[in-house]
Amino acid sequence: MTTLGIYRPGTTIVHRVPAGPKVALLVVLVVAVTAAVRSPWHVIPAAAVVVGLYALARIGPRAALDQLRPLLWMMVIIGAFQWIFTGWQRAVVVCGSLLVAVALAALVSLTTRVSDMLDALTRGLAPLGRLRLPGRTRGAIDPERVALVLAMTIRAVPLLAGIVRQVSDAHKARGARFSLRAFAVPVVVGTLMTADAMGEALAARGADD
Repeated sequence: MTTLGIYRPGTTIVHRVPAGPKVALLVVLVVAVTAAVRSPWHVIPAAAVVVGLYALARIGPRAALDQLRPLLWMMVIIGAFQWIFTGWQRAVVVCGSLLVAVALAALVSLTTRVSDMLDALTRGLAPLGRLRLPGRTRGAIDPERVALVLAMTIRAVPLLAGIVRQVSDAHKARGARFSLRAFAVPVVVGTLMTADAMGEALAARGADD
């Protein structure tokens, strides 16, 4: 079972920050990292901030690394592409920024209950739900539907990570040599089957109305 993004109860100051301000701060930090990290040396202070926040939340190194492990292959591909076409410095900046952003998002998931995040989002989008668009009887945005989409997205991350890990473990158990096709096809098939099951479950509950 993957531990990616699974809430870890705690009493630290990071845990006690309300979900709304925490998500808003996450957005600010991600935007700041994207705008401020312009050289490989800028990645170091950004990573130091992330390490400090994890320490403040009392999330151990192993749990922190578990959040990034599913991204390693993607980082290798992105880094190689950037290195070939834009140089090693840009590769470090792009991969470093992505890792910092993902680590920050994972920290929010680790220290915030999903229900609290969804309630905060629903309250934040409530004013938009009262807007009216021409030709529509309902509001411009349905806060509850947006919250449902967010819940599915949050849940899909560990599900997909679990599929990747299962395929990888099965591949190693057979002692087979690494093959991109042999690895990618089961992952895609498992992902489509999971998406189909989720779609049927939502349709049975009338979410497609």
